[in-house]
Amino acid sequence: MAAKILSGEVVSQAMRAEMAEEVARLKERDVIPGLAVVLVGDDPASISYIKGKRRACKKIGIHSIEHNLDATVAEDEVVEVVNGLNADRTINGILVQLPLPRHLDERRILSSVDPSKDVDGLHPVNLGKLLREEDGFLPCTPHGIQQLLLRSGIEIEGRHVVIVGRSILVGKSLANLLLKKAPGANATVTV
Repeated sequence: MAAKILSGEVVSQAMRAEMAEEVARLKERDVIPGLAVVLVGDDPASISYIKGKRRACKKIGIHSIEHNLDATVAEDEVVEVVNGLNADRTINGILVQLPLPRHLDERRILSSVDPSKDVDGLHPVNLGKLLREEDGFLPCTPHGIQQLLLRSGIEIEGRHVVIVGRSILVGKSLANLLLKKAPGANATVTV
């Protein structure tokens, strides 16, 4: 098979247009989607990523807020911020930006996010649903990779997919997503 360059920009524009239509339909029913981002520290890549999320939310009509916390913040304080967002009825989705500073327990903080607001799909409940092939939030990056492949005409079903890396953020989650017995998946995966 010849190499093929895939355009993430084309796919993301199409997906954002679809999301803007869905947001417009929700607003017709007086539902205003809200996304909260929790950023701890000043990692340049994370700041850039969050800036892009802010622009995308504004463009498609999603209410968004950010909680920017100092890199030396206590773990309990981060959990307290997340718990406040869990209780906030104007917030439908919570994204805790990774990586977190080393002194913070990533598992504890991600587990504190209400699974019904875990838009990153990294809460143990949502990861379990992915593994069990049940409906739930999907990890963003793996889902984006799957959409890039599908919308670029790359057939996944029946293929042998090799994934380099085994992080929960991408590798393990992508493997489980592509292993599902479902359209756009059903591959043999090697990690």
